[in-house]
Amino acid sequence: MDLRAMRYFVAIVDHGSLTRAAEVVCVAQPALSQQLAALEAELGVPLVHRGAKGVKPTEAGKTLYRHARTILKQVEIAGADVRVAGADVSGAVAIGLPTTAAAAFGMALIRAVRERYPRVRLQLFESMSGYISELLNNNRLDFAILFRDTPSRAVEPEPLASESLYLIGNPPGAATGASRRRAAKSEGEPTIALKALDGVPLVLPSGSQGLREVVERSFAKAGITLDVVADLDSLPFLLASVREGLACTVLPASSVAEPDTAMPRRLIVPELRRTLSLCWPRALPRTAAAEAVADILREIVAARIAEGGSLKAPPPLRPAALE
Repeated sequence: MDLRAMRYFVAIVDHGSLTRAAEVVCVAQPALSQQLAALEAELGVPLVHRGAKGVKPTEAGKTLYRHARTILKQVEIAGADVRVAGADVSGAVAIGLPTTAAAAFGMALIRAVRERYPRVRLQLFESMSGYISELLNNNRLDFAILFRDTPSRAVEPEPLASESLYLIGNPPGAATGASRRRAAKSEGEPTIALKALDGVPLVLPSGSQGLREVVERSFAKAGITLDVVADLDSLPFLLASVREGLACTVLPASSVAEPDTAMPRRLIVPELRRTLSLCWPRALPRTAAAEAVADILREIVAARIAEGGSLKAPPPLRPAALE
């Protein structure tokens, strides 16, 4: 098994098609099929399932895929380190950002990297944290921002900040409209007891997301019923469901624009918090470029917290008035 065979196999899995993979690696499809067959014969196990809709890796194939990506990444890093020794920081840096984190400081990161390290090429993947975790576990990313603080065999988290969680929407029996606004003005930030959420219909991200884990753990510890009526791995759908009165949700303040009568927010007490961490894959070495970009992210998060204690994105700049 050589590097070329690994590259071919990774391309097959990435594209799910021998035809497309052959185009990407510039090899005739029959030759690529022969390479795959030779690899399976060498290892003594089938590596892919072949079907009408393309190919998918077997369990053995998934294992080889993870190792092959790690090895190829290490070879790429070694070459880059040799080429740029003593030169400016350069190279590609692949980063995963959950949707809320991308909204909060994605553009600030892009601007800062362009200004400080023009020879660094960012590859940003924005999605829900479950998909970002999958990319990280498969060594597709140099690092990711995730809402987790527990290490694993594959990931080493570096906590950066934490946020309080709010109930978004009106639970049954809660004050609404003018009475709620008067209460907010007279008593400060509205709150709601965690136990008051017993059985309240909620829409939440699916079980693979960090926020869902925090909510499930907190409800179980409090001994109350968690009633999830829909698993929505989409921030717009979560907010739309609340706005239409279908259910409430639980989110940090940074995920929601200024509350209105359709989407009031109440701080949950005792506080539920989620931790924002910079997560490194243990299987990959940290390149100089990745460390430089991570330093910028640390600075941005620290500055955002210092400004207002929230990861919420700053308001857009207004265009200057015409003279």
